[in-house]
Amino acid sequence: MSKSKLLEMLGGVVIRFQEVSEQITDPEVIADTKRYIKLNKEYKELERVARAHDEYKTTLENIAEAREILKVEDDAEMKEMAKMELDELEAKLPGMEEEIKLLLIPADPEDGKNCVVELRAGTGGDEASIFAGDLFRMYTKFCEKQGWKVDVTHQSEGTSGGFKEVVFNVSGDGVYGILKYESGVHRVQRVPQTETQGRVHTSAASVAVLPEAEEFDIDLRTEDIRKDTYCSSGPGGQSVNTTYSAIRLTHIPSGIVVTCQDQKSQLKNLDKAMVELRTRLYNLEYQKYLDVISSKRKTLVSTGDRSAKIRTYNYPQGRVTDHRVNFTMYNLPAVMDGDIQGIIDKLIVEENAERLKASEL
Repeated sequence: MSKSKLLEMLGGVVIRFQEVSEQITDPEVIADTKRYIKLNKEYKELERVARAHDEYKTTLENIAEAREILKVEDDAEMKEMAKMELDELEAKLPGMEEEIKLLLIPADPEDGKNCVVELRAGTGGDEASIFAGDLFRMYTKFCEKQGWKVDVTHQSEGTSGGFKEVVFNVSGDGVYGILKYESGVHRVQRVPQTETQGRVHTSAASVAVLPEAEEFDIDLRTEDIRKDTYCSSGPGGQSVNTTYSAIRLTHIPSGIVVTCQDQKSQLKNLDKAMVELRTRLYNLEYQKYLDVISSKRKTLVSTGDRSAKIRTYNYPQGRVTDHRVNFTMYNLPAVMDGDIQGIIDKLIVEENAERLKASEL
């Protein structure tokens, strides 16, 4: 794509950025909460493109100026300085243009959201539950390194440790856009704690990462929800089995049921359950979008396809392999301690390449 065409496309985005900048200061817009939140989100997305436009335009102007100096200047020192600057700017230009092309491709609007992560033990009995617990620890460690908040809403412990199922919310900056690559089946190959003859077994756990629905994403009617309260179970002190703090919400039209019992306060459990219910309803529609793009991009697995094996954790060899990009690392202990950024970075690079190819920019 020519530089003039790229500037033209960037210019159109900058015009929209200026329009949105004016609108979010309009008292009428501020009074309309839903519209204001939507515009504010658009402003943040466009701001990155506007900054890239300014930097790219300045770089092109500086290149033209350096070339002009080389053409007309007689002073050898000035020409040498201009040549050095020109070489530096021209080397920088291709990277800038690739970044701009990615910015011009519409991103998944869900990427900036918080998310709900569902971890479930799969084939492998008790060992699968233990592995699900290992994955939960891996994700909590990773989120801790990112400065994100993890909030467990539901858990069902395994008989020998770990979890049969654990559901947790993750909140922070751009959470879903990073954790979405974790959706799919994770396999582990190791000698289970329950194995007496030292044989390596293969077990699995499924991960589903859903973008958290915001309050204005879906309209929930009170009459469509049945609320049940019951005594919470498991660790939790004096309130366990004595107060009706646990919440079960049933969305009557869809049949979706969510539970939350990790807080001692019924109101706090209700708030969390409502967030999860909104998210599950929202994802009924979002699933259609995921099904379309996951069929085109090998980096993403539809959350509805729980059979897609995306990663293997091989303990005897200390190896982790992501099958979507055929990427292997031999640092299993570090990965299980939350060091998964390297794998995610590889997936992001691959997806960006797929997006660029599809866009024909």
